[in-house]
Amino acid sequence: MIIPIRCFSCGKPIGHLYEEYRERVDKGEDAKKVLDSLEVERYCCRAVFLGQVDLIDIAGAFKKG
Repeated sequence: MIIPIRCFSCGKPIGHLYEEYRERVDKGEDAKKVLDSLEVERYCCRAVFLGQVDLIDIAGAFKKG
């Protein structure tokens, strides 16, 4: 799944925040603190970030056939 440009529920633009979120969480920061500092306050928007699973690399390994 690729991060959506806008939240599915409320429509707030969130796509531009995902790269910074991913970098900071990969460095070891707590996801809650990162989302708070990025000012992602609504639970629906936070759920998009926390529920994100990067499958693009796995799906790209299969050939069209």
